[in-house]
Amino acid sequence: MVAPSMSSQPSATDAGVPVQQPRPARPTSWPVISGPVPGLTEFFSARQQTGIDTAAIAGRATGTLPASEQPGCYLLTGPPGCGKTQLAAALAWSLWQSRDIDLLVWVPASGRTALLAGYAQAAGDASEIPDGPAAAADGSDQAVPGGSGQPAARPAGTAVIPGRDSEARAAGLLAWLAATDRPWLVVLDDVTDTAALAGLWPQGMTGRVMLTSRLPPAVLRVPAPRVKSVQLGGFSRREAMNFLTARLYVDPSQRIGALDLAEDLGCWPVALAQATAVVASSGIDCRTYQTMLAQRRAALGQAAPAQDGAAAPPVTWSLSLDRAEQLPPTALARPVLAMLALLDPNGVPGTVLTSASAREFIGTYSAGRAAATGQDVRAVIGNLVQAGLIVVDDSPARTVQMHEVVQACIRQVLPPAVRDQAGLAAAGAIVQAWDASCEDLLLGQALRDCTDRLSQAIGDLLWTPDAHPVLARVGESLDAAHLSGSAAAYWRSLIETSSRLVGPEHAQSLHYMQQLASSYAAAGQIDLAVDTQGKALAELEQSLGPGHPKTLTARTKMAHACLASGQVAAALQLFERSLAAREWVLGPDHPDTLAARSDLAGAYRMAGRLEDSIAAFRQTLGDQELILGEDHPETITTRASLAHVIAAAGRPKEALPFYVRVITDRQRIQGADHPDTLTARGNLAAAYYTLGKLKDAIALLEKILADRERVQGADHPDTLTTRGNLASAYHAAGRLAIAIRMYERTLADCERVLGPLHENTLTSRGNLASAYYSARRMADAVALFQRTLSECERVLPADHPLTRTIRESLQAAGA
Repeated sequence: MVAPSMSSQPSATDAGVPVQQPRPARPTSWPVISGPVPGLTEFFSARQQTGIDTAAIAGRATGTLPASEQPGCYLLTGPPGCGKTQLAAALAWSLWQSRDIDLLVWVPASGRTALLAGYAQAAGDASEIPDGPAAAADGSDQAVPGGSGQPAARPAGTAVIPGRDSEARAAGLLAWLAATDRPWLVVLDDVTDTAALAGLWPQGMTGRVMLTSRLPPAVLRVPAPRVKSVQLGGFSRREAMNFLTARLYVDPSQRIGALDLAEDLGCWPVALAQATAVVASSGIDCRTYQTMLAQRRAALGQAAPAQDGAAAPPVTWSLSLDRAEQLPPTALARPVLAMLALLDPNGVPGTVLTSASAREFIGTYSAGRAAATGQDVRAVIGNLVQAGLIVVDDSPARTVQMHEVVQACIRQVLPPAVRDQAGLAAAGAIVQAWDASCEDLLLGQALRDCTDRLSQAIGDLLWTPDAHPVLARVGESLDAAHLSGSAAAYWRSLIETSSRLVGPEHAQSLHYMQQLASSYAAAGQIDLAVDTQGKALAELEQSLGPGHPKTLTARTKMAHACLASGQVAAALQLFERSLAAREWVLGPDHPDTLAARSDLAGAYRMAGRLEDSIAAFRQTLGDQELILGEDHPETITTRASLAHVIAAAGRPKEALPFYVRVITDRQRIQGADHPDTLTARGNLAAAYYTLGKLKDAIALLEKILADRERVQGADHPDTLTTRGNLASAYHAAGRLAIAIRMYERTLADCERVLGPLHENTLTSRGNLASAYYSARRMADAVALFQRTLSECERVLPADHPLTRTIRESLQAAGA
């Protein structure tokens, strides 16, 4: 049998193929809150008359709720500015504080990508939730092979890396919500596209879903058994007076004329919030504010809103802006508002507004014409909060929120030149904020939402004269988040726009085409990847020539795509052409030439031409030691790859010195506890195993396991791999009792951390069955093999190696 296929992955590369680290698992501490749940405004007013009575829902155990309030779906609909999000937040916080829910998930639901990112984040925050099917990655760490002559699970090879694929994590969350007995609430805020909900609707007997949208209820057809729909509008007169009383509590004299002001504003929540913010901070009363409001309306030629809603655009925002401009630093409120009006109303990361690009634009409004400081920006934000124009949250991803009603009003009065200047500054600010953190799912989604809103606001300006870097950054972010389907759709849209504006043969369009090919490959659509990359390569060869650096890069990408699709002969030809061209154009010692030779060596290895692979890796290693240095990361990676190929060629003893050298180098450069160092030690243990030096292999694996548990944790995928490898070594050494105990623990951990149908869990189950067979526990072995085969046939392709191996194991067991 062989060890589980959960090979821990090095952070370096093997034969030129980049490998990503899996996220570490951590224990979940319930209850769990995930997403940018908005805080309630200081003077939040309940909506018992015109909304929903949160007290009737929260504060009681789920099992004792009346039938009308059992877990189900709540739809809060209404026009912008009526308080839908605040009411949803009130319900969420009521359920949370009364401990009626164990999981609270808040998702700004701008589209399908936002839903996937929010669900994936929630799955990560509640780490006991297993992933769904994840993307595979090829790694260079070798699992320890098992004893001969036994029914076997499949050999280690391609390892599924849990926790990296956002779509898989989102699928895992939805499956967990459907099956769990823990009470939960998922809030989908500001749904604008019901098609985005297809296949992503949270369901479960113990859960609630809250959805807010400006769409009419008839459009929001949701697959929920119990739906409570609430159409929101303005406050009732009583609710408006409750709000005004609470907001102007400190100085009762400011409430003079409060009811008249409320009716003048149509009892509209967003307008009342802005009006009372100015009243409270200026020391005037409501009657005085109403007079100011009438004068401003007359100046703008606007009428008062109707009683049932804001029939005309509110002008309260302009009085709030006047108030903000009176506070130091003066003159800087307008440029900040101009930028915010073009970005996502659900929240703009604070790092966008304090970036160099934003501060430079804001500074153009100062007397000294110098870039504003971060302190200036933070002071302006505080003034805008005081004036009621924005809300600040403690979420790094959704820090500053401006209501879309206010945004629309500001955009209407922005001069085109100012709008364009603010838009370009915002685009540069988004790029700078993205560079600071590209791995945070919620931040990445917030920046994508901001870019989408910006594109809607300023149109083709982001394409003039060339495509702004922020456009490509969105696609790169989707790729980095492993949202492959969304990434492919986005790159296709960029290609279409770029082809329309500058032509399909333009370098910009061809770059997007290559990015699309990479997204197809990541999504497992290899044929589409090959076809798309082939078209890009043909265009580059015609427009730039076969020896241009961009053409050479495209040819290498094409070779990798062919290799992934099983077109080994075509891949080898492309790799060989790429290497020859780089040697001719760049010279034999150029780093890109060395990388091309390493790519070819890796391709030889995958094609089974091991001696050619060894020769190419030896040449690459010698050149890298001379040119890059013996301690360069690429040199060490090549040395490890050479060791793997020599071992694969049946010469593990010859590979030993290379494995030992890699360990020595990594310990000296990266430290004894670095994951790469631990991986290198695991590779040496595999070589010992192959040589039959089981005592040495077991001793080394025991130390590695202890170090991984200490450094990475008992549930980290690398730790699970090492535990399975150690069990395999015990198995081969005939120490069946301890091997079975360790296999059983590995299987239990895999089921808990990865899920019962994860490929690595299935492999662990097959390995345990093999150990039962060795111990002559035939009934247990056959039953476990049969269960594993059934599950493999259900979740894996029909010709998957694991499925075939388990089937052969059953035959060997006589079943």
